[in-house]
Amino acid sequence: MVGCGAWNRFARVRPATKVITTRSVAHVPHDYTRRAAAKDALRYPPVQFTGEQARAIARGFVNAGGQRRYVMHALAIMRDHVHLVMRRHSVHIDQIAAHLKSAATRQMNTENVHPLQTYASENGRVPSPWARGYWCPFIDSESHMRAAIRYVQDNPLKAGMPAQNWGFLTEYEPAI
Repeated sequence: MVGCGAWNRFARVRPATKVITTRSVAHVPHDYTRRAAAKDALRYPPVQFTGEQARAIARGFVNAGGQRRYVMHALAIMRDHVHLVMRRHSVHIDQIAAHLKSAATRQMNTENVHPLQTYASENGRVPSPWARGYWCPFIDSESHMRAAIRYVQDNPLKAGMPAQNWGFLTEYEPAI
């Protein structure tokens, strides 16, 4: 999830749910009261990416991918989060996630489209539009990989957004 806020404010609302399963939790009923309380605890308004910002994020991912040779198979930049399916890499996923977020933020700053630029501090530092964590289910089979790619590709359509076709993605080919 994308958002900004002080952890201690959120913790006063209620501790975050920790997902310890690789199975979908989409069937779990949504707690609207809890979500509203969490949003009220944010230091900045929740980020809603525009199409222009999404394209800047994608260019940031391209830059990061070129630096570390990430192979990306599917990408959906949603209004308030990002889905990415990529090939396993020798660098730990914590570093990859930080690198991608950093590159995307840098690109949005370069293009002057950062969603929180009006909240810059006196020294010019702009708050991060990204949540601290990420969710990374590991893909353990070819069928799982194909399902994950399909899910990411279909996600914008399910949300009423146009299809996203990023030219830098690499078509998935299973290892032989």
